Amino acid sequence: MSETTSAPAAETGGRAPRTDSFLEVNDLRIHFPTDDGLVKSVDGLSFRLDRGRTLGIVGESGSGKSVTSLGILGLHKGGRARISGEIWLDGEELVGASAEHVRRLRGKKMAMIFQDPLSAMHPYYTVGAQIVEAYRVHNNVSKRVARKHAIDMLGRVGIPQPDRRVDNYPHEFSGGMRQRAMIAMALCCDPELLIADEPTTALDVTVQAQILDLMRDLQRDFNAALIIITHDLGVVAELSDDILVMYAGKCVEYGSAEDIFERPEHPYTWGLLGSMPRLDREPTERLMPIKGTPPSLINVPPGCAFHPRCGYTDRTDGKSNTVVPELVETGGGHLVRCHMSRQDRREIWENEIKPNLESM
Repeated sequence: MSETTSAPAAETGGRAPRTDSFLEVNDLRIHFPTDDGLVKSVDGLSFRLDRGRTLGIVGESGSGKSVTSLGILGLHKGGRARISGEIWLDGEELVGASAEHVRRLRGKKMAMIFQDPLSAMHPYYTVGAQIVEAYRVHNNVSKRVARKHAIDMLGRVGIPQPDRRVDNYPHEFSGGMRQRAMIAMALCCDPELLIADEPTTALDVTVQAQILDLMRDLQRDFNAALIIITHDLGVVAELSDDILVMYAGKCVEYGSAEDIFERPEHPYTWGLLGSMPRLDREPTERLMPIKGTPPSLINVPPGCAFHPRCGYTDRTDGKSNTVVPELVETGGGHLVRCHMSRQDRREIWENEIKPNLESM
């Protein structure tokens, strides 16, 4: 595997990261005990990411994407979550670190753009006051200096008349403006890791494009490592260098954006691609939704978690129902968790899935 790209990492078992990647997650497990049983939201996830690179994490709702991001930020600490594994950020291990130490890193070293800025921002304080507070927590400056910085950041993310809008409340901003303000708050301390959780949800198409362009430009300016969490493959196609596909708390496929879109090998990834509308041509057939529903994370199906929804279990000699598949590299850093032979996967893709997608 190339050390210059983000890629899943093996469990280290030691006290130092296996690579010099800026972010490295090893065998991360985040489980929640409930009255009905143990919810295995993240169950053995590994990946790594370098500065200046973008990793897209995709999957349906309930696959563990957002729980992963909150775990990296340490926002499960102090709760009921059972967390194990390792999260290395610039040489520091965060799972075993104190909540206070992780809190000091949050905002300065790593930051998050939340899915719904209207609920993430406090309704009783102006947008500027909230950016000022976030900046002063990590910088010993006066309110006057912090306010000027807040105005500069609002202008940088494309909010018109930032010297006036800085005194507006969140509800006085449109959806796109609130998302821009959320990005300004996340970037106000120049974080080296930025996590965006569904950054374009509920925004109209033109605003989505503007937000994606803005994030691409800001990442280049700040040279930050960026994680995009979404169920929308169109978003990751725009921004990501590499893509990690999650299902039932596990990585089922990982590869470069080119691999995932041009040579995908997991039936779940095929399903995601088939359910994505194509705007570059006239549609001739209906979308191909993934049959069935996502599994319960309390009672995950035995064997391959995707097997109840998979149309190719007859090609695995019964292993899909009983044996959990390993995440295996198929070449060039492309990893797949599937019992089918690589030859079968390639034949299905070339002869069945790809022609159907091209006709959509």
